Amino acid sequence: MNRFSYSRPGAVSEAVRAVQAEAGAKFIAGGTNLVDLMKYDVERPRRLVDVGALPGLDRIEEQAGGLRIGALVTNSALAYDPRIQERYPLLSRAVLSGASPQLRNAATTGGNLLQRTRCYYFYDTGTPCNKREPGTGCPAVNGVNRIHAILGTSEHCIATHPSDMCVALAALEASVEVTGPGGDRRIALADFHRLPGDQPERDSTLGADEIVTAVQLPPKGFPANYTYLKLRDRQSYAFALVSVAAALEMDGGSIREARLALGGVAHKPWRDPQAEALLRGRPATREAFAEAAALVLKDARGYGGNTFKIELARRAIIRALSQAAAGTPQPIADKHIA
Repeated sequence: MNRFSYSRPGAVSEAVRAVQAEAGAKFIAGGTNLVDLMKYDVERPRRLVDVGALPGLDRIEEQAGGLRIGALVTNSALAYDPRIQERYPLLSRAVLSGASPQLRNAATTGGNLLQRTRCYYFYDTGTPCNKREPGTGCPAVNGVNRIHAILGTSEHCIATHPSDMCVALAALEASVEVTGPGGDRRIALADFHRLPGDQPERDSTLGADEIVTAVQLPPKGFPANYTYLKLRDRQSYAFALVSVAAALEMDGGSIREARLALGGVAHKPWRDPQAEALLRGRPATREAFAEAAALVLKDARGYGGNTFKIELARRAIIRALSQAAAGTPQPIADKHIA
């Protein structure tokens, strides 16, 4: 591991100034992703600015009819909060589908938003990677790419975003509160993460000297008709090959409103407003769900090892929408370690 300096500011403004003052400085809280990246020599921060004890960022509060989740709220605290379980069960299910209980006890909401891809080549410093070293190439395109993206890719990168939490947040139309030298701003979750384009090294629209302070959930949480379906190589502690967050507002047997977000298929949580619009006002039938799936995946592209994901995603979308419409969410293994 490389040498680095360490500081622990007492306020958000101090943290921002500390990162701004030194090139190559990084924020750290739970460290469940950053420390791994440092061990693999992927990240080499010159300074760690520990924000894990900043006051006021570890609370979930009522705000504007919804909930404001502080950036330091742990994944466990988020998933098991009674208000989240009752009003936003989709989010609770998604968080509980990720990582292990021990990691969820340490990982934070802000860190989950910013976690980096699990692409094999990104982690292997002996191979080229445009995300790690821009301009060196993307060996995944013609290499081992079972876990890689089928939507929104570019010739420069086919990595996927690994978060389960963010897929649910995308479906719920959450927003992210950030603070930087220029003051506070709010970013819609849909605009927070980026597609790779010709700058795959940039995962999000967050500035290098900005810090996430909270996530804002709108009032509507779809507590009756939802599901989080995660398909992976093993049930425990594995990232999604394909995941689907589906949330519906039903009017009898018809769909009044639809939200649909996919994980494991793109560089960011993937939503298709056209597919959601197609479902509105339609009867909740397998045929309608199949049409929506076809629309979501119309531009999907496989790269050999991951081509199976296109059919897997199609089936997952149909299954998830069927579960949401019936009010029978995908069960999860609930293992709570206090």
